[in-house]
Amino acid sequence: MKTRTAVLYQPGESIRVEEIELDPPKEHEVQVKIVAAGVCHSDYHLVTGELPGYMPMALGHEGAGIVEAVGSAVTNCAVGDHVVLSFIPSCGTCYYCTRGHTNLCNLGAAILMGPQLDGTFRMHGSQGQDIGQMCVISTFSERTVVPDISVVKIGDYYPLNRAVLVGCGVATGVGAVIHRAKVETGSTVMIIGCGGIGMNAVQGAHIAGARMVIAVDTVDYKLERAREFGATHTINPKNQDVVQIVKDLTWGAGVDYAFEAIATPATIGQAYACIGKNGTVVVIGLTPATAESIPIPPLDLVLFQKTVMGTLYGDSQPRNDIPNLLAMYGAGKVKLDELVTKTYTLDQINEAYADMLSGKNIRGVIEFA
Repeated sequence: MKTRTAVLYQPGESIRVEEIELDPPKEHEVQVKIVAAGVCHSDYHLVTGELPGYMPMALGHEGAGIVEAVGSAVTNCAVGDHVVLSFIPSCGTCYYCTRGHTNLCNLGAAILMGPQLDGTFRMHGSQGQDIGQMCVISTFSERTVVPDISVVKIGDYYPLNRAVLVGCGVATGVGAVIHRAKVETGSTVMIIGCGGIGMNAVQGAHIAGARMVIAVDTVDYKLERAREFGATHTINPKNQDVVQIVKDLTWGAGVDYAFEAIATPATIGQAYACIGKNGTVVVIGLTPATAESIPIPPLDLVLFQKTVMGTLYGDSQPRNDIPNLLAMYGAGKVKLDELVTKTYTLDQINEAYADMLSGKNIRGVIEFA
């Protein structure tokens, strides 16, 4: 069948929206009509070339929609089900899955490779060329075919243009705080970068019961919004000394936890400088593949017993955490409506990324008719 999809042909080019051919689902695959897709920075790393991946690539990795068809062996969903897609497939049987880290499933190696899990392609261009699928799901598409192990069924009473956010941004940001760092009640927390991921780290720290939540960003609008999500203090590094203010706020001790969602060596080093003894830095964002080191003094790491850790998908377990986060949203414990700054059509995909890069959005969402 034909479907309109956002495709990147080469790094440095604009994303093209065009009609392509979509093959039907195979035995363990699901065809989904996408209702909403989140505009996340991770896809843009392919546009800039900072993240290497298959080309051409149909982009999008945060999506929600309705199941239209299922392969003969699919048992976890049925036609008509409302679903959120997980951008990392999980087999449930590998070393990492069986130890409770399905976000690290060995199948995650496929997310930038292009083809589906069996090594073949479901999307094809007008000239017959194979088109890869970002994270094997490609949510910037009217319709997509995905592995059944990338599908999480949800209640049909959740609006899909809000449920979409728990597929990546909310699960990653909140999960980094709750699951990876395990922030303790009464602790002090700093978050550098208050976009779609960092803002959810802010609300994650609030949910965890941190007594001090310091939000850092160069955009005043985002700092204002951060207070709605639980920030107790805000810092704009364009005109304030982040490290000095953090030290002052904590009586010289430094914060217990610092979350870094900008993903540059400089800001990771800044986060490290802001933590105190026994403090923890959690790096959430994707640095360019060319970055090979971060400015952290090893002696200080030992003498003050500090920890630096990374996190993928917030160490979340999508089959459990996606429904749980939506239940918390339904109970008024997780904010989703407030995250959406602006909605776009698929044809406005490049405008949506321009707005993200300029700092206008917390989260932009593509909505399909």
